[in-house]
Amino acid sequence: MDSMIRVGIIGCGGIAFAKHMPFLSQTDGVEIAGFYNPTEEKARRAKKEFGSKDAKIYKSWQELLEDPSIDVVHVLTPNKFHAEMSIAALEAGKHVMCEKPMATNVADAKRMIEAAKISGKKLTIAFQNRFRPENMMLKNIVERGDLGQIYFAKARALRRRGVPTWGNFLNKDMQGGGALIDIGSHALDLTLWLMNNYQVKTVTGTTYGVLAKQEDAANPWGPWDPGKFEVEESAFGFVTMADGATVVVESSWALNILDEGEAQTVLCGSKAGADNMHGLRINGEDMGSLYLKTVETDLHGAAYYESKPADPGELEIRSWIEAIKDDKEPLVQPEQAFAVTQIIDAIYTSAQTGKAISF
Repeated sequence: MDSMIRVGIIGCGGIAFAKHMPFLSQTDGVEIAGFYNPTEEKARRAKKEFGSKDAKIYKSWQELLEDPSIDVVHVLTPNKFHAEMSIAALEAGKHVMCEKPMATNVADAKRMIEAAKISGKKLTIAFQNRFRPENMMLKNIVERGDLGQIYFAKARALRRRGVPTWGNFLNKDMQGGGALIDIGSHALDLTLWLMNNYQVKTVTGTTYGVLAKQEDAANPWGPWDPGKFEVEESAFGFVTMADGATVVVESSWALNILDEGEAQTVLCGSKAGADNMHGLRINGEDMGSLYLKTVETDLHGAAYYESKPADPGELEIRSWIEAIKDDKEPLVQPEQAFAVTQIIDAIYTSAQTGKAISF
C-alpha cells in the first residue's frame, strides 16, 4: 500500500454523511476514492462533498470491491447487509470498517471473523463511544485496578421518547431488531470493553412492543406508524459471564422513565464503583467513610483560547487509519464485537422462546 490510503464507501446514508465521510476527508494520508449507494443521487452528492479528484461512482458494490485501487472499505448499510458485504470486501483484499452492529446473528458474525483471519486484512466495527473522553479515562482507571474485580455492571441505553422513524429502523428484515441492536449495542460494547470480559455463559431476555401500538405518539421525529413498527421498542437482558460476573442490559427507544441516557455504563467492583451517567463518577470507601468523586475530562482552556475536544467519531476514524498504517490491531477487535452480537442474538432468542440461552 502506498502512502495514500484510498477508501471506498458502501452506503451513502445518514451515518456516512454525519461521521465517516467528514472525518475520513479530514484525516491526513486518506482520500475517499469510491462511492456506491442504491440511489445514485446520494453517491453523487457524497462524491461532490468528500470525494478525491479522481473519485468514482460505481454501479454496484461488487464493482467497487473489484477496483484494485481501493485499499479500505467502509460498510455503512442497513444491518442485513453488514456480513455479506464485509466478508466480500475482506475476500477482495480490503481492510473493512463495518458500522455497528457487526451482524444480525451469531453465525454471520463468526463468518466475518473467519474471513478476516483468512484474508489477513483488518476488520473493525464502529463503536465510537469507546472514544469519548470520560470513557477513555474510565478505561485507564479500571486498568490501573482502582475498581478491583468488577462483578456487576449495567449497560444502559434508554430514551423516554426517541423512536427513529426514518430509513429502515423499524423494518425487522433490514435491521434484525429495534432498540437493542441499535442503541443497546453501543452500551453493551462499552460495558464489556471496560470490564475486559467477553466470555458469555448464560443470557435471559425480554422484549416489548407496548408503546409501539400507540397512535399519534409524542416523538421528536414525529409519530410512528404502528402498522410499520416491526421491531421491539424495548429490550432487557440478564447476562452471566463465565467468571460469574453479571451484566444487566437495558435498552429502549420509548420508555416511561425520567432517568434516560445512551451509551451509559455502571460498574461495581470489589474496591470501588464507577458510572458515566452524570459525567464520570467514582464511588468507594476510604478511611471508614464513603466517598463520591467526579472526574473532570473537559479541558476548558482560557478566554479566546478555548480548547475544543475531538469528536469521538474523529478519534475513532483516526485510530482506525493509524492501525492500518502501523499494521496493529484496531481498538475495536472483531472478537470483541462478536460477544456483543452473541448477547443481542441471545436476548432476542430468549425473549422469543421464554428460555435462558446457555453457551
